[in-house]
Formats: sequence, C-alpha cells, structure tokens
Amino acid sequence: MEKIQMTTPLVEMDGDEMTRIIWQMIKDELINPFVDLKSEYYDLGLPYRDKTNDQVTVDSANATLKYGVAVKCATITPNAARVKEYDLKEMWKSPNGTIRAILDGTVFRAPILVKGIEPYVRTWKKPITIARHAYGDVYKAVEMKVPGKGKAELVFTGEDGTKSSETIHEFDGPGVIQGMHNLNSSIESFAHACFDYALELKQDLWFASKDTISKKYDHTFKDIFQEIYDKEYHKKFSEAGITYFYTLIDDAVARVIRSEGGFIWACKNYDGDVMSDMLATAFGSLSMMTSVLVSPKGAWEYEAAHGTVQRHYYKHLNGEATSTNSIATIFAWAGAFIKRGELDKLPNLITFGENLRKATIKTVESGKMTKDLALITTSRNVTELGTEDFIKSVRANLEAMYD
Repeated sequence: MEKIQMTTPLVEMDGDEMTRIIWQMIKDELINPFVDLKSEYYDLGLPYRDKTNDQVTVDSANATLKYGVAVKCATITPNAARVKEYDLKEMWKSPNGTIRAILDGTVFRAPILVKGIEPYVRTWKKPITIARHAYGDVYKAVEMKVPGKGKAELVFTGEDGTKSSETIHEFDGPGVIQGMHNLNSSIESFAHACFDYALELKQDLWFASKDTISKKYDHTFKDIFQEIYDKEYHKKFSEAGITYFYTLIDDAVARVIRSEGGFIWACKNYDGDVMSDMLATAFGSLSMMTSVLVSPKGAWEYEAAHGTVQRHYYKHLNGEATSTNSIATIFAWAGAFIKRGELDKLPNLITFGENLRKATIKTVESGKMTKDLALITTSRNVTELGTEDFIKSVRANLEAMYD
C-alpha cells in the first residue's frame, strides 16, 4: 500500500526501560510500514534528561503547545535508588508533572474493553472514565526536612508587600513540611473540560475531594465546580438527560464499587493518579487504559497510563523472553494519529488510527494475547504470545484491513 501522508508533525516523546523497547517495536511494525511518519522527536529517557538537566522535558512540552498533538512513552520518575542506579546529578522531578504544569488541563483515562477480559468488580457493566486534574498539588509541591525544634509558618507576601501567615506546626523535633498550591484559573479550566466531556459522552459527572477536612484548598475546587455548573451547564445537562453531583472522595470510592459504571469521575491530581490505576487494574490490567491530556491551550498529549515495566526490562537485557502488554502504548499512538488527522483534515490518518485500535482488539479477542491477559481471560483456546510476537500479530490484522 502507499504510505499514508501527514502534513504536521506529532511531538514524539520517547521513554525508558521496557516501554522504550516496545516503543521502537511499535514504530517498526505498526507505524512506519503504513504511515510516512512526521514527528519532532524528544528523548525523555532518564540518561538524556539528566544530560540536559531536564531541559528536554520542558522543550517537549513547549513543542506540544506549538504542534498541538503529542504521544508519550512511559518514563521513570527517579527516587533515591534510581539516582544511584543511573548516577544522576539530582533526583529529577516527574516528567509527567513537568509537562502537565506547562500544558495545564485535564487527563482523561478510560479502560480499554475487550471481550473475554471481565472486570474484577462484578457489578461493572460499562466503562468508568477518570478525569484527572493535571496541574499542581503534590506534583508541584515544595518540600523541606525539619532538622529539629522550631516553628514552621505558611507565609504569603502580596504584590504590595503585605503579608499574611498561618502557623503550620510547632516542632519539638525533626520532621518534614510540604507546601502545595493550585490556581483558580487552572481549576476553572479543569471544571469546563469535565463538563464539556460529560456532555460529549452524554454521561453523568461526579466530582470528589475532601472539603470537610481541607476547608480552603479542596473547598475551593468544590465551589468553583458548583459555580460554573450553576452558571453555564445546569440547563445543558438537564437537556442531555445527565447529572452532576459532588461527593466526598471516600464516599465516591464506595459508590464506584457498587455502581454499574458508565460515568465520568473527576478527581484532583493525586486522587486521579491513584484511582485511575485502581480502575485500570479492576477492569483487567494497567496496560488496558487510554490516557489523554486535554490542555485549555489547544493541545492533546496521548500516553500509556502505566510505568516502564522495569522487571521485564531486566529480563530483556539478560536475553530472556518477555510477554509485555503493549496495548496502552499502541492506543496512545492511535489516539494521536486520530487527533492529528482531525486537526489537519486527513481522513486517511483518522481511519488508520481507528484501524490500529480495531486490529489490536481483534488480536486479543481472537485468543492471541500477552501473559497478563492470558492469566485472567475467560476466553478459551488462548495463545500466549511474547512481546514482539503480539505486536506482529496486530500487524497481520492491520495489514488484512488494507489488502
């Protein structure tokens, strides 16, 4: 077949460990044979982030604002052990946190549903989408170790020099302090994105936080959501036959488990991080969830919502066979192609992204899958495939669509 043409580049953010290996396999088997790929490449692998003092991460986010669509591989957020392992200059911050701080916006995560992979929660009949705020909270926090006795204060100095303060704690000995922040403008963008997405999907929207304890920080989120809903969305929701309501995060967890699904659950940044992993696992696998950051600045960043699969990477380095699920990464590429095609009015590129998704699902539903799915599937006559063989099986189904 003649390769599908692109007019505007994608921003391509390469990553770490086993997902980096998968990234190249996907390009070699599922993209380059079909698409004349145009991408602006950024190496977000930990060694190059360290070499550039993490400037490459900032550059990739700014490129996403320039070109509008990015696709990102999973990356390492280093801890003390990683600093030693990679001989890093310092413990660099989460690349996702850096990118999201620049793009702002909301991360929407939804399970990839496949016949034969049943949710662990037996009441769930429909997908549940997590809408995760992508700015602030612990991902932009400032931290300090307290060496001993003393008073810690939270101080704000206004532009005119006036100061206001609150005592955090009177320390009798060593401890730690963490300061978080958020912006009303970012919370407003988050609320609009959630309400608009609910209308697009025609699904109920929940928002949950802990305003009973966090009477200023979390309560600000609650108030902004309610004000925007009352002013701009109440009538639209009523006409669409959907509802919005606020509840405490602990109550939301209980409600989610008892529900049948089919709604959008909006969460603050950290809550969304944890709850999306819980949902992905409960629906089958961390590798079976889509993730897209929608920025109010007019950019979309698609990624896999899981980690770098470190254990498989070490096996791969030792020459051992691996069976790593690549579906979330394939879907990230597919989503980026679809959005690029929509923005550039390239129907062939949109169709390719859709076909890439269909070919992947068809592969699993035909009984060919990686080990993580083979262990939980209700399908019979299953063939467990290795990392590369699964991607090649997807290619065979994709090629069949273009014969």
